[in-house]
Amino acid sequence: MAVETVIKNEKKSLLNEHTNELLKKYGIVLILIAMILVLSILRPNFLSIRNIFNLITQASIYGILALGMLLVIVSKGIDLSVGSVLAFAGVVAGSLGQTMDAFDRMFPNLPELPIIVPIIVALLLGALCGAINGGLIAYTGVPAFIATLGMFTAARGAALMYTGGKPISSINHSITIFGSRIFNVIPVPVIIYGIMIIITFIIMNYSKFGKSVYAIGGNINAAKISGIKVKRNTVIIYAYAGLMAGLCAIIFMGRTGGSIQPAAATGIELTAIAAATIGGTSHSGGIGTVWGVVIGALILGVMANGFTLLGINAFIQQIVEGFIIVAAVVFDMRKNKIKS
Repeated sequence: MAVETVIKNEKKSLLNEHTNELLKKYGIVLILIAMILVLSILRPNFLSIRNIFNLITQASIYGILALGMLLVIVSKGIDLSVGSVLAFAGVVAGSLGQTMDAFDRMFPNLPELPIIVPIIVALLLGALCGAINGGLIAYTGVPAFIATLGMFTAARGAALMYTGGKPISSINHSITIFGSRIFNVIPVPVIIYGIMIIITFIIMNYSKFGKSVYAIGGNINAAKISGIKVKRNTVIIYAYAGLMAGLCAIIFMGRTGGSIQPAAATGIELTAIAAATIGGTSHSGGIGTVWGVVIGALILGVMANGFTLLGINAFIQQIVEGFIIVAAVVFDMRKNKIKS
């Protein structure tokens, strides 16, 4: 009988361990499924194709930013500047894409440029701001929080100074394709988001650079000893996050019908950080997955959409989002403490 009891206890222990592992690995997916089920019961129109596409479209901008944030947080950093960089890259690119009949044209003597010009400018300017962040962190030793907080303030100030606080409007109508729908069904931002998910997944899982990002976040000294060029890779990591901000600026202009304000995307960097954190990206460094970040962004998207359908005050969403971020970080800290 004693032997049977021991065997039963061992089986029970193994089952509990297996269950705990599954919860750790797929718990966030179960939370998302539970949210969807509850909302579909409370509001049957939640699962309509139109609403689902609206939900993912709304989540696409901070979802793309969260993909860039994944690299930053995995490398044990943080980027508070992506919202301001988005606005700055957007207003500069938008001013170069204004039509000849635009009211209050920024450059009256400039000929109307093809749409590819503002697109390239937005991407390059975003990447440049990110590279400056990375350079400050890598070559001066300034903490990531301080360096990106400085860019957060400077980029927003530059956007306001550049425009005089006024919106940039009448941007080449072709830009609206980035906010439109293919066959009047599939939103272009969702397609772009899907492409960036695949690209980031390949980078993080199948490239030498991606492995370096995990190594830097896991143990920066060990990464240096193993021959990884930590400083150069840090610049690239933040440049990638900035590039995502530039891409989001293009989508932002497309979704607003060819206009952008210098105050655009205020606070969106916190939502991007929240998506990455909820998705299991560890602020201790070295841990994080693309799919986790995508699920994290979807959870925030479902929550925002659900609150709207249920008629709940938007400010309550911010409060709930704050609690979720803290809870995710606390869970991550406890998990790392148990491992150590």
